[in-house]
Amino acid sequence: MRQVKEKPMNELPLMNENEGIPLFFPHVPATAANAVAEVLRSRWIGQGPKVQSFESEFSNTFANGRRSIAVGSGTDALHLAYILAGIKPGDEVITPVFTCTATSIPLLYMGARIRFADVDPHTLNINIQHVRELVNERTRAIICVHYGGLPCDLTELLAICDEYNIPLIEDAAHALGATYQGRSVGAISDFTMFSFQAIKHITTGDGGMLVLKDDQHSSKVERIRWFGIDRSNKQKGTWENDITEVGYKYQMTDIAAAMGLAALSEFNETLAYRQKLLSIYIKQLGNFSGIEIAGTGYTDRTHAAWLCTAFVDKRVELMNHLRAHGIESGQVHYRNDRYSILGGRLDCLPNMDDVEDKYIVLPLHTQMKGDDVEYICQTIRKGW
Repeated sequence: MRQVKEKPMNELPLMNENEGIPLFFPHVPATAANAVAEVLRSRWIGQGPKVQSFESEFSNTFANGRRSIAVGSGTDALHLAYILAGIKPGDEVITPVFTCTATSIPLLYMGARIRFADVDPHTLNINIQHVRELVNERTRAIICVHYGGLPCDLTELLAICDEYNIPLIEDAAHALGATYQGRSVGAISDFTMFSFQAIKHITTGDGGMLVLKDDQHSSKVERIRWFGIDRSNKQKGTWENDITEVGYKYQMTDIAAAMGLAALSEFNETLAYRQKLLSIYIKQLGNFSGIEIAGTGYTDRTHAAWLCTAFVDKRVELMNHLRAHGIESGQVHYRNDRYSILGGRLDCLPNMDDVEDKYIVLPLHTQMKGDDVEYICQTIRKGW
């Protein structure tokens, strides 16, 4: 069994290393506790000035100044993006079959027809060729997910969207800090969603951000994240006491934003640390027979290193082998067409069929050290 080691980064809480290496662990900066305590002593604990500050700093850091709207979850942000994209009942929307159900379920709210696209067998990102086969005059939007933190082939997706005059919606829940051809994910497409759920690069407990290419959408999305009320005019005492569109309870709180601001202040360190751990996996396992690390070898994009995913044979045996050595692993996401609510299994997704029993997610988080990754790789190289 590995020895207990010094904590790698200055954060709260701490992993109990005697319990082995968990698959995920929240990254909560040590400064977040004081930041939240300050908010709790203030006038504002709901949506207030901290949310505005978080939106502004996030925009400048990741979105090249584009308007960024903070909300209660990444799912909230996706639903708002789908509304702004004009998706109506019966519209077709192309979305990856392999993703968190949060990508797909808001489309059910809206009565859209989901068209699942196959995966790229080496990255688990959306398969461009299958998108080209699915897109037609009834398609209202294309959604892509940057699986694990590796950006999709955005040039090709944007070309398809331009041809059909439809928006590209990026689900970048995994991809905070990723770049594509020198541009930040968040500064490229019509709508980009980020997630601050508990185990993401930045956590606000739960939360999300919607980045808008067109600032004309700002006033609408600000209203509909708060019941359809124009809060700025309400706070000025000039609101006409009328609601003209359906709104939701999707706002972020200042408590959450305080956590987000604390994490933003050290984000470069956090990202670099995760990327370092991923690079050790790639170096240690890249030439080992029987395992392939997903999404390696790209030079035109940078990986945000949220997940380390590998393709293996005898996955269950490997998972049992790792667990016997105190290492947690899992699948994390599943093909969405396995769920009855999303229509049931399709027979037109050969790449997904081929890899669905082969992918495994290995631990990658800031409570780990390089030695932990090397220990995992050594355990894998022993065979299973």
